[in-house]
Amino acid sequence: MAEPLFDERCEATRECGEYDADLNCLMAYAARGHRVLLASLLGEIDLYPGQERVLGALWDNGPQSQNALAKIVGIDVSTMTKTLQRLERSGFVSRRPDPANRRISIVEITPRGHALRPEVDRVLAEMHRRMTRGLTEEQTEELTSLLGVVRGNLCREAGAGGPAGDQALDAAGTC
Repeated sequence: MAEPLFDERCEATRECGEYDADLNCLMAYAARGHRVLLASLLGEIDLYPGQERVLGALWDNGPQSQNALAKIVGIDVSTMTKTLQRLERSGFVSRRPDPANRRISIVEITPRGHALRPEVDRVLAEMHRRMTRGLTEEQTEELTSLLGVVRGNLCREAGAGGPAGDQALDAAGTC
């Protein structure tokens, strides 16, 4: 049987509002809250979490092979395939064979996908505003820096965990 995502102490802390929550609990709830809020905001523009990152990678880098796009975004190729299928069904991206190697799919933004960019920017700005409510600009910068360190630590640890962990790492050793 799978371990529960949150232990009893964490559940009690969340419900009771105690101030002695440990870092694991806070990180888990922050990540879960982020995902839930992001899903809600992206749902308003017919996107799912993660799709905004794929679109952003295409907006920033232009058309890409499916494999290159998966590497840029930092997800497994099979996950990228499912994500692209959804984006393609929605009319935000299209795929075509690479003329040099027809086994490779090139992914590009459609006009409908380009038109979505201001909405994605609005959603991400709103997400940032809600996440940092009550923080000063300096605190937000410090939180960003600290989370970058935590992310690097976790990615290095995942890489040290064997082949499954290595998949989380990119060429620079980060995830």
